[in-house]
Amino acid sequence: MTTTSLRANTDRLWDSLMQMAKIGATEKGGVCRLALTDLDKEARDLFVKWCKEAGCTIKIDKMGNVFARRSGKDDSLAPVVTGSHIDSQPTGGKFDGVYGVLAGLEVIRSLNDANVQTLRPIEASIWTNEEGSRFAPAMVSSGIFGGVFDLEYGLSRPDLDGKTMGEELKRIGYAGSEPVGGRPIHAFFETHIEQGPILEHDKKTIGIVQGGLGQRWMEVTMVGVESHAGPTPMRIRKDAMVGAAYVISEVNKIGNSFEHACATVGLVQCSPNSRNTIPGKVFFTIDLRHPQDETLSKMAAMAKEACEKAAKANGLELEYKEIWYLPPTHFDKDCVKAVEKAANDLGYSNMPIISGAGHDSFYLSRVCPAAMVFVPCEGGISHNEIENATPEHIGAGCSVLLNAMIERANSL
Repeated sequence: MTTTSLRANTDRLWDSLMQMAKIGATEKGGVCRLALTDLDKEARDLFVKWCKEAGCTIKIDKMGNVFARRSGKDDSLAPVVTGSHIDSQPTGGKFDGVYGVLAGLEVIRSLNDANVQTLRPIEASIWTNEEGSRFAPAMVSSGIFGGVFDLEYGLSRPDLDGKTMGEELKRIGYAGSEPVGGRPIHAFFETHIEQGPILEHDKKTIGIVQGGLGQRWMEVTMVGVESHAGPTPMRIRKDAMVGAAYVISEVNKIGNSFEHACATVGLVQCSPNSRNTIPGKVFFTIDLRHPQDETLSKMAAMAKEACEKAAKANGLELEYKEIWYLPPTHFDKDCVKAVEKAANDLGYSNMPIISGAGHDSFYLSRVCPAAMVFVPCEGGISHNEIENATPEHIGAGCSVLLNAMIERANSL
């Protein structure tokens, strides 16, 4: 049987996505399903149930990563794995991450329907805390799998209330016994909405992802002096918010100073957060991205300089630390070719593309050959409740995934 003879069941995949979207559903049509909450557990439980019904065996590692295996002709061979994440942003959409998870399940279901047995096993996976919204940094569990972080670091990551990933994994029953990493993977594929406007703008159905932007995340705390907003003269104030405001403006300028750069301050916490008190302490984050490592480093130096300048000008204490560095990613040529061939064989318009967002496949690419499949999302909007994609594009991406995985799963 040739790879072009198989297509995913679009209706079934769409129905699964819509059922999963009910877990943590928001008024505007999105989801709020933060990592390791009760809603995350509910979504994981449903995925595991569906996978068992499809004949899979389940393994869970110590970071809660879930692996659903469909046996191959030779189970001693390393599997071909696909997957993504099931956690969301606080105001997230119903496709980001979970599409890649359920596309993996649909690959298994479609192989079952066609009674096709691959040489190698096929696995669909969930990766814990990809978003980094509740627990920073992002992609911490795939990072441990990829050898970037150690297990103790991952389990100790706290949320803003001081609850750690290790504690919450135990609480929801997903602290597995399998080691994190060290298991061979023949190839890893991840299917995802683009989260940007390029495919839609260029009227392409499939993005052949070549790699992704490098990222640096910083956490900054500026400390001044709380004081009454009325009696305290402007000239003697030590206003932490003024310092933060300067840096926020400078970060935006940094993002506009380099082609293909992105620079964002996305989280700000002000203390005491009272309308008639001068802010005495402000905590904020900086997110810098660029496809060239040298430029990314230059951006980071500029951000630090802006923080130091703001602190000195306003008489503030400064704590500045980089908490995460992700080098630019380049995917495996053979896996990329498998995606491209599948898209062409199936007759889908396609183009090469670079990912502006981080994905678990970036860390997986450190320990195994990896690639990604992108499909358009409406208006390029993601990390937003109104995030949307069409059934046709969702099905097309899964069919490309299916055929690329078959090609790799039948290779030696």
